Amino acid sequence: MTETAQILARLDRLESKEAIRELVTAYALACDQQDMDWLMSLFTEDAEFGSPNGTMVSVGRDAITDMFIETFKIRGPAYHWTHDVTVTVDPNDPNRATGLVYSHAETSPNAVHSISAMRYEDVYRRENDKWRFAKRMISFLYYVPMAEYDGVLTRKDRVLMNGERFDADYPESLAAWQRFDGEHRKA
Repeated sequence: MTETAQILARLDRLESKEAIRELVTAYALACDQQDMDWLMSLFTEDAEFGSPNGTMVSVGRDAITDMFIETFKIRGPAYHWTHDVTVTVDPNDPNRATGLVYSHAETSPNAVHSISAMRYEDVYRRENDKWRFAKRMISFLYYVPMAEYDGVLTRKDRVLMNGERFDADYPESLAAWQRFDGEHRKA
């Protein structure tokens, strides 16, 4: 590979990472505005959306649309913000990337002011020079009514969705957490 080709490849990776960060921001904005056209334009036709507890699982843009419509029907105003975003462009395929996004949200399902901390494990695909979500896996550290926020991190069932309690998706499920727990937090 020539020096010029190397520089162009590096430039493409940098521009791709910035475009993906903008995609992540657009997702938060589109969710808060409940702008279904904008939100769905951020996903590939064959995209997948999932959650470990099974409450948010859809395959294909049409199914993802239906899932978000049902979510938004019971939700009033919301505010999503993203924090740390890591992006890795596939060295073998410059049109594919993966990412990890940490975020928070204030939402109002069924008129209950709620707060959540979550992370997304993403797969991105560039189609026609536009980056989109090919897969999003949302995991919750917690998702509770604000009235339950105090002390939420001291319990395992930190996720309340559709009236049902679930154990948090992380960090207890992460290998590093489990290893540290086994080595340093003896029962």
